[in-house]
Amino acid sequence: MMTDLLSRIEGRDAHVCVIGLGYVGLPLAVAFAEAGFRVTGFDVDTRKTDSINAGVSYIPDIETQRMKAQVDNGRLDATSDPAVLATVDTAHICVPTPLGKTREPDISYVVAAGDEVAKYLHAGMLVVLESTTYPGTTEEILAPRLAAGGLTLGDDYHLAFSPERIDPGNVEFTLENTPKIMGGMTPQCTEIATALYGAIVGEVYEVSSPAAAELVKLLENTFRSVNIGLANEMALMCDRMGIDTWEVIRAAATKPFGFMPFFPGPGLGGHCIPVDPHYLTWKARTLNYQARLIEVAAEINAGMPAHVVNKVVTALNDHEKSVRGSRILMIGVAYKRDVDDTRESPSIDIMRALQDRGAHVDYADPFVPHLTVGHGLIADLDAVEGLPGICAEYDCTVVGTDHSDIDWEGVLAAAPIVVDTRNVANGRSAPNIVRI
Repeated sequence: MMTDLLSRIEGRDAHVCVIGLGYVGLPLAVAFAEAGFRVTGFDVDTRKTDSINAGVSYIPDIETQRMKAQVDNGRLDATSDPAVLATVDTAHICVPTPLGKTREPDISYVVAAGDEVAKYLHAGMLVVLESTTYPGTTEEILAPRLAAGGLTLGDDYHLAFSPERIDPGNVEFTLENTPKIMGGMTPQCTEIATALYGAIVGEVYEVSSPAAAELVKLLENTFRSVNIGLANEMALMCDRMGIDTWEVIRAAATKPFGFMPFFPGPGLGGHCIPVDPHYLTWKARTLNYQARLIEVAAEINAGMPAHVVNKVVTALNDHEKSVRGSRILMIGVAYKRDVDDTRESPSIDIMRALQDRGAHVDYADPFVPHLTVGHGLIADLDAVEGLPGICAEYDCTVVGTDHSDIDWEGVLAAAPIVVDTRNVANGRSAPNIVRI
């Protein structure tokens, strides 16, 4: 069976199924289709499956024409019927792994996907989990579900973990030119999964187990969280000393060894960095270990929206204005530059805190036309237009996301007060500019 599957992979005859068609799953499905495989995407959201079958992309990183070409040539389709799993050779689980209300891992989507795969698991099949999770998920949660049907792991079917490394909006490092980590349940599992992914990426780096591969992803994003936490703490200290944080960091970055620059901001956002460290610290607590450094960094990062709100309050007070009743404009609600993703966005946390204090808050973002109460706001909002001139109509403008197509010079000139969380002023001092 292993030889047969390897032969089907080499001949591009394998039928691939990607489960979960979001920012990870859709690029993966398109990449496999472009490599010559027949690909079926599975998602319970019929809006996504209908959009794919119509040849229309809903992910900014995947251009519609690129995806449509694969739909038109018959290599890519999508369905909401899990029975397709009975006919495919490989299944790739790319579902969300959020945090619960008490910041514990929520792997319910992985469990649900695993249960569906288990129903249709058949001899000769490869299953790969890509969803970010804590070490042990593949072996302790997914493997037992697949084994319940009586097939033998490593002989009848194969199982591996390969963490996604998608960076939305990054045009330099894509799925295809970013090395893929691979950890199989057996050496044969690793070999087969490596052969398959080797068809779509330039390098597959093998590790000894799924748990090691799971920890690789958590280390990558915890590294960023801890270093951003350091940069944010530097910003808090520099604020008290009256020193420009960005000037200090950029000067330190001139050292050609032993230093990597990270910059402060209004807080952490997105699908990975605010979430993944909690998966690691949760796992550590189950082993009776407190990951103190990671937890402190997370605490500092989580406190940055409140620091920004305090900056707004102080700036308004200096202009003899109260927060209550003031008109405040947030520029940028996506979690990072030039994307439309608002998950865990600190800008929205800041907006809600200002609303709770009685401010009238609007926002402008060329990538996010609407926000709803589902984002955590008091009421639904539509993005305002007219930047940069519209800033003159607000008592305070807050820079939440430094999108590249915004006229920041115009914003700085028009706004009576600018609370700059992203250094769009580039170190410039002016009476109306407030840095974090």
